[in-house]
Amino acid sequence: MKRITAILLSLVMTLSLFCGCKADNNEKSEGKMKIICTIFPPYDFARQVGGDEIDLTMLLKPGMESHNYEPSPKDIVNIRDCDLFIYVGGESDEWVRTILESNEKQPKKIIALTECVDTVEEATVEGMTAEDEEYEEGEQKEYDEHVWTSPKNAITITKIISAAMQELDPENKSIYEANANKYAKELTNLDNKFRELTENAKTKLMIFGDRFPFRYFADEYGLGYFAAFPGCSSETEPSAATISFLIEKTKEKKIPVVFKIEFSNGKVAQTIADAAGAKVLQLHSCHNVDADSMNEGVTYISLMEENLKNLKEALS
Repeated sequence: MKRITAILLSLVMTLSLFCGCKADNNEKSEGKMKIICTIFPPYDFARQVGGDEIDLTMLLKPGMESHNYEPSPKDIVNIRDCDLFIYVGGESDEWVRTILESNEKQPKKIIALTECVDTVEEATVEGMTAEDEEYEEGEQKEYDEHVWTSPKNAITITKIISAAMQELDPENKSIYEANANKYAKELTNLDNKFRELTENAKTKLMIFGDRFPFRYFADEYGLGYFAAFPGCSSETEPSAATISFLIEKTKEKKIPVVFKIEFSNGKVAQTIADAAGAKVLQLHSCHNVDADSMNEGVTYISLMEENLKNLKEALS
């Protein structure tokens, strides 16, 4: 209800802000194609393809937890007036559908990441503390929306973004095409590194004392996993049974690393690691980055390279 109320209030306020916001946006764009992305991965993919030829915005502020994002009235106006709008799709982006259905004017092109690649249902594996909610019969299935965690998927998504840019701005088509091809090679190199690591790993099991937004990554490289929560869980306190299960699995399989994800306090992972004689490392899901990292120019590839290093230690 909180989410729905915020959206309705935003829609009501949109008309009063429209005139001023539109003028500001026109000044900022300076004739460049205006692209808005909800979170960091599509923002970085678009940045790699578009370079200086585009006016690019990420709605999620650096350091903000992506699942808690609520659009402001200005965000709603800017989405409506942009050339290309890129969002994730899935349950956490219900607000996007509400906005798009409520506005007569739409972005010229819209890309949902979950429509770019094959998706899988979000899974609750053995030991997980499941969401404390009941689903009625006939209710729509929930699909895992973290499709970008697979570099292979990132390549596909990047090519789709590039094609949209070329269609919207044919004058710079050759630039977008060349940039996308160059970036696809970099992503392929990243994919090869992960593939080599996992194919030769001593163990193929990951332990997460946290949410698990790496389903597509795990499937791509044949890795198993146990975790405290599913990828989009709103729960923060795992059951005693979950903690006990993860401790025993870490001990039994002699796993040297328990993972946490970005913006997590790491307390659950640390509890498991301390009890099992392991250490805690981070595996970054790339949802978002903090302000310092953004200012330093961190990228999807640099985050995944750091993941590669930490995963090497975990699978040894």
